[in-house]
Amino acid sequence: MTNATVHMEGQLHAPAHGAVATAAVHAKGQQHPIKLYLVVWGWLFVLSTCSYLVDYFGLQGYLRWSLILLFMMLKAGLIVAVFMHMAWERLALAYAILLPPIAVLVFVSIMVLESEYTHLLRVLFFATPS
Repeated sequence: MTNATVHMEGQLHAPAHGAVATAAVHAKGQQHPIKLYLVVWGWLFVLSTCSYLVDYFGLQGYLRWSLILLFMMLKAGLIVAVFMHMAWERLALAYAILLPPIAVLVFVSIMVLESEYTHLLRVLFFATPS
């Protein structure tokens, strides 16, 4: 189909009301350019390469784990935003999907802080370093 044919087809079947027209367009489906997917695929490849380079260069300790987690979160964000179409969803749906994992991370962080506090009290009061 040429652009003129698509334009004419849109005029022939276009409803009078704007909201109904928008619903009709979304009912057909939303198409994204292939370039977007290729660019995201390229970034995923670059981020995966960086993640493997962390091991290749032999980084150790907190630097290693923070870099691996950073690359992992960036890749997951790209996948969720583009391939799962979260970048084009309503904000309420995005909150429904993204808030529970964020809440879990907050609660896990609180538990880690609490465990350190408990460990410190055991060392101070009971002299058991384990």
